[in-house]
Amino acid sequence: MKLQKIIESVDGKILTENIFRDIDISGAYSSDLLSDVMGNSHQGEIWITIMRHLNVIAVASLAEMPVILFPKNFNPDEKVIEKAISENIILITSPYQTFEICGKIYNLLNKSDEMV
Repeated sequence: MKLQKIIESVDGKILTENIFRDIDISGAYSSDLLSDVMGNSHQGEIWITIMRHLNVIAVASLAEMPVILFPKNFNPDEKVIEKAISENIILITSPYQTFEICGKIYNLLNKSDEMV
């Protein structure tokens, strides 16, 4: 599934415009526990979290997750955005709550699977 389609479905705003690329996303993982993400997420997934500190960039990089999506229009501070850019990780914010975002992405990915 192309990232742009996900962004449109969640009314997303890209926070790292200068590194945006319309990549393929294989799935999504939602968690606010860093060790859970490190142990259970998969490469190529989009990570949905309310955490907005520097450690999320390190975990996303380690887990090879190219995108972090923040619900409820949460925005990380500028240092986090700068670190994401340096690690080539796309940051997005959405006005929806985590539950709604997960549902929208789940439905998109399932529709995509049905078309194959």
